[in-house]
Amino acid sequence: MTLEDLMAIAKQSRTTTTCPHCQALVCRGWDSVPGGFDLSRLTRVGSLRDPDADEPTLAEYHPNGTGAWSDDAPIALGWFPYNRCDVWQCSGCARPFLRYTEVGGYYTDERIRELQAHLIQQPPL
Repeated sequence: MTLEDLMAIAKQSRTTTTCPHCQALVCRGWDSVPGGFDLSRLTRVGSLRDPDADEPTLAEYHPNGTGAWSDDAPIALGWFPYNRCDVWQCSGCARPFLRYTEVGGYYTDERIRELQAHLIQQPPL
């Protein structure tokens, strides 16, 4: 997806926490998908992955001292973890989310973050 595609999805959606399909997702910053959440309630609408990048960067973009888990951290296209994300929408209300799988030595963790238009940036790498 391009920056323009992502902004269009973010701006056209309504954000709600009362939708019965996605109300369990309280994830302004990155969070683990809650145990028992039915992922089939989300529909994949695109990807932020660069198909030409074999090893996308693990560098993060936090110019204002935010951290990966901060609610106000920039959604920095091209930077980790956004360069490994797919874009999803709630099948009930179209609320948009970003998702990626964190892989460690002994675990995998499905992570999710609500897509917020005012945080989207495309800074140079």
